[in-house]
Amino acid sequence: MEVRDPVHGSIHILDEEIAIIQHDFFQRLRNIKQLGFSEFVFPGATHTRFIHSIGVMCIGEKAFDKLFKSKPQTKDILRIKETFKLACLLHDIGHGPLSHSTESVMPNLDQIQMPDRFLSKKDKNSKRQATHEDYTIKAITDSSFSESFNDVERVFGVRKENVADLIRGESDGSDYFTIEGIDYFILLHQLVSGELDCDRMDYLLRDSYFCGVSYGSYDLDWLLDNLEPAIIDNKAYLGISERAVVTFDDFLLSRYHMFVMVYFHYRSVCLEQLLFKYFKTSPGEYTIPANIEEYIEHDDHFLMKIMRNSSNPIAQSIVKNKIPKKIYESFNKDQTKHLEEIQAYFEKEGIEFIRCSSKSRLSKYYNEDTELNNFSMKVVRTIHGSDSKEYFNINMATDLFSKFSNAHSINRLHCNIDLLSESQKTEVERLMRS
Repeated sequence: MEVRDPVHGSIHILDEEIAIIQHDFFQRLRNIKQLGFSEFVFPGATHTRFIHSIGVMCIGEKAFDKLFKSKPQTKDILRIKETFKLACLLHDIGHGPLSHSTESVMPNLDQIQMPDRFLSKKDKNSKRQATHEDYTIKAITDSSFSESFNDVERVFGVRKENVADLIRGESDGSDYFTIEGIDYFILLHQLVSGELDCDRMDYLLRDSYFCGVSYGSYDLDWLLDNLEPAIIDNKAYLGISERAVVTFDDFLLSRYHMFVMVYFHYRSVCLEQLLFKYFKTSPGEYTIPANIEEYIEHDDHFLMKIMRNSSNPIAQSIVKNKIPKKIYESFNKDQTKHLEEIQAYFEKEGIEFIRCSSKSRLSKYYNEDTELNNFSMKVVRTIHGSDSKEYFNINMATDLFSKFSNAHSINRLHCNIDLLSESQKTEVERLMRS
């Protein structure tokens, strides 16, 4: 099967993968937009998690072929390649309607009856809320969707449990990902979720394309051409050639700019806050089911229909793309202090308002105070005059991590200022100017 994609061109799907893509669980992603409410700001942003997921698998296959180009195509190589491709393809299978916005109405983890293999001791003793990652693992390993893996299991020896392991980043310690004494689990997981993962490599280009902006552009081909495995103590880590570090910097900055200019757009962020408010003011009107089979029905159209038929005025504001006016926006500490003065006045006067806070770091994986650096990407340098190579953590080759180590924060206040009394309007305008 062949898929024509505006971002990557022709994407070839193996016959053994067709049953997975054609299953109702995966087809459900056709009706979940990649960027949630961003369509209300960027009308072209109607692309879905369906084509994004196929795009991630496309990039994943290219990355794998580059990293393992010197290896013969043995059964072991083909097995972990297909396992990795499916982890890329299915990383978003558990997403709820409107992307991350509906996780607040998911049930507790114990209600979805996750297989014990995927529960930590902490999970077994806690009442935490389930996440889309939990639904992803449940769908892959313990649902009707699991039956679609029969062909890849028979032909490649793929085990769906190991697909789930790559997505969640934890393995049971088996030799499933070990070839010729080298454990490739960490490297492959880094490509599913890491500094330079296939998810980000696809969504930056795709979101930029469909939003009609250029902020997410970077040199994908050069990055893929310069991927190298870094073998340390018989474990493989994701590495990148020293000559591509500048391109990696560009990739990081592209993601940063997309957050500031697209993902943090005030209208889509405010609509998301209205959705949270709708859930709180109409409890039980919409909830995510604990039954994984019932979850198949829950997509953007399902939720939007409920809100269109709702008597809650907040739901009506959402479906009609009406938000309270943005009256103040802060980008630094001094501005945030001023914003909080305005907020304090609203609270004193009993004025209804919405505060939107958006935060992002250049990398959630980099932190100087933790051991996360030990599992960071590596820079690969060939020692002059020999075939030997040396490796060092990516933060040693770029100063962007330290330069942007603090989260970038944008805070906004929204209020229906037209509903205020004249004296209140006057005071708000004074506070906004001061």
